[in-house]
This record gives sequence, structure tokens and C-alpha cells, in this order.
Amino acid sequence: MASQIAAGEVVERPASVVKELVENALDAGARHVSVHIEQAGRRLMEVADDGGGIPPEELLLAVARHATSKLRSAEDLFHITTLGFRGEALASIASVARLTLLSHSRAVGAGARLQVEGGRAGKVEPAGLPGGTVVRVEDLFYNVPARLKFLKQDATERQQIDGLITRYAMAYPDVRFQLFHDNRPVLQTSGQGNRREVLANLYGVETARQMLEVDLSEEAGSRISGFTSPLALTRANRREMTFFVNGRWVVDPALNSALLQAYHTLLMVGRFPLAVLFVELDPEEVDVNVHPAKAEVRFRRADRVFSLVQRGVRRTLLAHSPVPQITPSYWRSDALQRVIDPAWEMAAQAELPPAAATLPEALPLPASTGQAALPSGRLPLLRLVGQVGSTYLVAEGPDGLYLIDQHAAHERVLFEKWLQIHERAGLSQALLAPAVVQLTPQAAQLIMAQLPTLAHLGFEVEPFGPAAFQVRALPALLSRMDPAAALQVICEDFEEDETPLQAEVEARLAARICKRAAVKGGQALALEEQRALLADLESCQSPRTCPHGRPTMIHLSVDVLERQFGRRGSR
Repeated sequence: MASQIAAGEVVERPASVVKELVENALDAGARHVSVHIEQAGRRLMEVADDGGGIPPEELLLAVARHATSKLRSAEDLFHITTLGFRGEALASIASVARLTLLSHSRAVGAGARLQVEGGRAGKVEPAGLPGGTVVRVEDLFYNVPARLKFLKQDATERQQIDGLITRYAMAYPDVRFQLFHDNRPVLQTSGQGNRREVLANLYGVETARQMLEVDLSEEAGSRISGFTSPLALTRANRREMTFFVNGRWVVDPALNSALLQAYHTLLMVGRFPLAVLFVELDPEEVDVNVHPAKAEVRFRRADRVFSLVQRGVRRTLLAHSPVPQITPSYWRSDALQRVIDPAWEMAAQAELPPAAATLPEALPLPASTGQAALPSGRLPLLRLVGQVGSTYLVAEGPDGLYLIDQHAAHERVLFEKWLQIHERAGLSQALLAPAVVQLTPQAAQLIMAQLPTLAHLGFEVEPFGPAAFQVRALPALLSRMDPAAALQVICEDFEEDETPLQAEVEARLAARICKRAAVKGGQALALEEQRALLADLESCQSPRTCPHGRPTMIHLSVDVLERQFGRRGSR
């Protein structure tokens, strides 16, 4: 009972088992690690390595609690140089599963086998196998059914395992990793020590080519290295911001904040970088014994680590993407400086008298709480005035002024067009040449689970090797969109733990793809494009918000405008 309780802290899910076994293999000096998974780890997890192996007389000791700890004194806790150090992984796993341990120590020249079921060890038997160790874990939680019920769907558990092996493949490029799900290869690396080559296996050659190399060392022996994405390559979430501290994958909010601080003012709101960063410190500067799964760490001088990450990434970004220095100008009658967008100038010449070009000195707008609620229902007929900041359309209606976010408005237009043609023929547009898209193993699992939904939306996607897909057709509305971008956006935000109805899944994916396909803020539109967007928005059933609920427009009634200009007293 005590062993099962302790195992609850170490063995949370199948990925926890794989993590402990892979770390043991790396600590044993393995150069080749092969992982076989069946039924998302519920049926079988097998990790084989070519490390140093375990002598036959020590196999029973290997599954005893704390017997394999790398620590010899309490002081060693503050100078940990190995991935594992508590010595409880095999004992914990064996208490809640059927474990088979095979090992061949080259120093002894003989192999042996040991079977442990529910914490009860059998006899050590001779066995023939090449040098190294093979650990087979079968029927996880067979004797703890309450824990078995808490496991997620198979697709989710596979993604957790894929993400784990992916991270360690990046951290140890000189080790050859192989991952198989139900005898199907998912990930294979060469083990040649080239980290960019590993990135190419995981994210595709084009993404790996764009990644910027980070390298900054300090006198105290601390160093930040790895890769981070340029400003044009971003994600919609933080999932692909990966950190290693002294070779150990960690989850640390401070490191995430340091990375985002390096991109401060350079990325759009809601976009995040893709990064694989390695922090090297004196082992005495970091405490890894603060979490049962060893996923969290504490730094003795957290501010120095924060500064190291922020400065190292920021220096790389500025070296490859220099930021122009812009001196702000103010709208004043004595020194007027204007930067006019061509589309705005066309609209201004067509609609405004020449005297409108002269602007008075800017005055602060008084606070107002008398804005009328945005009219409900369809939009009235609007007259286009022009475009502001290459982001907002200005239009006049019978009840006042409308400021329209062109990106949110185009999202709504695309989404409703999608709904209109969804059940009609001709939903898909075949590509002239199929496009091959390389994804991470986790993203590939998401796509595999959503293939029927994608087909119903108008995608024609089929597997094309490990973690790769071939796109043969796109929805007709997205025929001009890059197939890789269309497929990637589906992976970025999909909630793998949710199990909504099919129609809800399709609506969410459609909204996400429309967001990517819509015109962006900062994109100048020709006068006819502005008018067409305005007309399309007027015809929408729900023109007030984008599919994600963000408002598409701000309405300023004539009454509010008169009060702002002092033409009518406030009520």
C-alpha cells in the first residue's frame, strides 16, 4: 500500500512512465533509445537502450525503493548532475503494473531477466540480449482501477508521450531516438549531434531553416543556447516554448516570461514564439528536488537567469531583425507631419472638401458615458469614408459614425460564407500539386484524430509518412491560402481534452481557419476592396462580432458626437 501511494506521485499517466525510463537510459550513457507504445501506453510501454546495463546480481536491487539513487549524502541534493537521483522510478512503476526488466551488462558479459507484478518480484533468470537494458511495462494501473479511470482519451495520452520524446530528442541530438505507436513509426532521429537536423525532423525543413540560433555566455559559467523563431514565425499558444536546464526539461513561468519579454513590442497580441532554449548553470545554482515529477526547479538567483534568457534572445532578434527607431510625431497646426495611406488619400479626395486637409490643434476628448448602445440586428446601409491606420474602416450611417475592424469584419464575412456553402457541392478546391506538410508528432496525432472532421469541412488530407501529411484539396473559400498554414492553424489551438459534438468541432475549426485567412490589421486595402468588405459585412446575419466573439465595430451616434464637440449639453 505504501508503494502504491508513493507511486501516485511519480506515475501519473503513461507519459510519466516513459519519462522515467528514458531518463534512466540517458543516465546510463545510451546512444540509442527505442520506445514502443501500444494502446497509448495502457497495454504496453517498452523502452530499450544500449547503455551500460545492470549486472544479473543487481536486478533485484534495481526494483527496490531508493536502491538505485545516485545520491550518497544530503549535500549531493544541491549538486545534481544526473536526470534521475531519487532511485524510486522502477519500484514505483512495478507496484502499479506488470514490469519485465531485461539487462546485459558488458562488464559482466551475461544477460538476465526479472519479472515484477504489482510490486512482487520473481526470480532472476538468464536471458540472451545485446548490451543494454529493456524495460517492458504492461497493464498499467491494472491493480489500481481508480487511477485507470482518470486517464484521458488515447489521443491525448499519445500526444503527451510524443511531446516528451520530442523534447528529449532536441535536448540530446547525439542520441538516436525512435518512437513507435502500435508498431507505426512516429519519430526517428539520426543521433548525429546536429540539433537543427532534429528540428527539421520535428517541424519541417522550412521551419528549421528559419529558426534563429541563440548563444550567450557569462563569466559566472552560465549560458543560454538553442533556437528561437523570427518575428514572422509565431504560434497562437505557448505550447512550443520549451526550456531545458542542465539537460532537464522544465516548466517554469519565469523562463516563459523572460522569453516573452525579449519579444516585447515585436509580436502581435495573442501570438507567441516557437523556441527551444537550453540554460546551463552551475548545479549548485538550481534546485531540482522541488517537484515529484522533477518538472519544476528553483533558481538561487532567479533574476540573473531571467536576465540571461531575456538578453540572449533579444540580442539574437535584434541581430537578425533590426527594429527601426521611429520618432513619434504629434498632430499640431504649427508642425503638421502626415503619413497618408494611398487608399485613404483616394477616399479623401473623393469625399472630402479641400479645407478638410487642415486640422486644428489636438484637444483632449472629454470622458463620456452617454454612448448609446450599438444598434441590434442587421447593419443599416453605410457610406464608406476611408481607412485609418491600414486597420480600421470609417463609415457613415444614418445613425452616426462606424469604426470597423477590417480583420474582425473579414473573419465574420468568411465564416458566414463558409456556413452558406457548407452543405453545397463544390466545397473543395483541388490543388494543382499536392502539398506535403511536416508536423510535430503531437500535432500529427491531433490531425489524425480530426481527419473525418477535416474531410467534412472540405479538406482532403491523407497521411504521408511519420508525422507528415499530404494536402490534396482545400475548402473553396481558402483556395488561395498556404496549405501548410491552413493545417498548422488547426493544430495550434485545438483543445485535445475536449470532446464536443461534431458540429461544434467543425464550427470551431472553421472559425479558426477564417481567422488565419482574413485580411490583417496593417494591410492597406484599395478603395474597391474597402467597399466590397463593407457591403459583405452589411449582408451578414451577425455582423456585430467575429466568430470568436470580438466586436467588429464601434458605433458613435450623432448624439454622442454633438456632445463631444460641445454642440449639445450633457444630460
